[in-house]
Amino acid sequence: MRRYSRSYTPRSIRKREGKVKKKFIFTTVFAFFLFSLVVLWGLPTLISGLSVFNILKPKTEALNEVDVALAPPVLNIPFDATNSANIKFSGFTQPEGKVNIYLDDKKVETVVANLDGRFETGFIELSLGTNNIIGKTVNEEGQESLPSKTIQVIYQDEKPKLEVLEPADGIEIEGEGKKVKVSGVTDLDNELTINGNKVIINFAGNFSLDINLNDGENTIIINATNGFGNSTQIQRKVTYTP
Repeated sequence: MRRYSRSYTPRSIRKREGKVKKKFIFTTVFAFFLFSLVVLWGLPTLISGLSVFNILKPKTEALNEVDVALAPPVLNIPFDATNSANIKFSGFTQPEGKVNIYLDDKKVETVVANLDGRFETGFIELSLGTNNIIGKTVNEEGQESLPSKTIQVIYQDEKPKLEVLEPADGIEIEGEGKKVKVSGVTDLDNELTINGNKVIINFAGNFSLDINLNDGENTIIINATNGFGNSTQIQRKVTYTP
């Protein structure tokens, strides 16, 4: 009987098979590691992401409270500075539409327009300094339009500076010259009047004017008014004897 010898596997092939086995083992271990990573980290992250989505969802719904197709109102405030702590103003929107009025991002009033779309606010109390006023049209579902153009109104109750240097109060003048010089200092941007007549203020804030006198007692009224409408008034009594 003929014998067959056991087949011989070359060393290079055995070496290659060893590498394949090692690669298989490494791949298996790496796959197990990835699976563990997904279970331990991926699922909690996914759950956390869903929680964040649920938190943000109300905000998304809140955005739907704005109707971009709804036209904002037009506010009519004909001044940008005032000395009054309370103001009222008018505006326009859609006929019989509602408008929310905001002062510095705080809703202060809701008004309803007439058939022509015109509305008027009640008195709104201002704060000293700059006040930002806007309006938003409101539809039947309670959604607001985008804000109107912001109107800034500056409220200031400070009275302007005024100092009368001459004449002294209560002086008596005799003789042929029936005039008296009125002079003083005020702020450059004020409007100054003496007995109702406008007087020029120079670059340094000084003013001067000669006033004709009548026989007997004369009352001289000096009035300074600033851009907010606040005024300071000083009177001088001058008696003229011929």
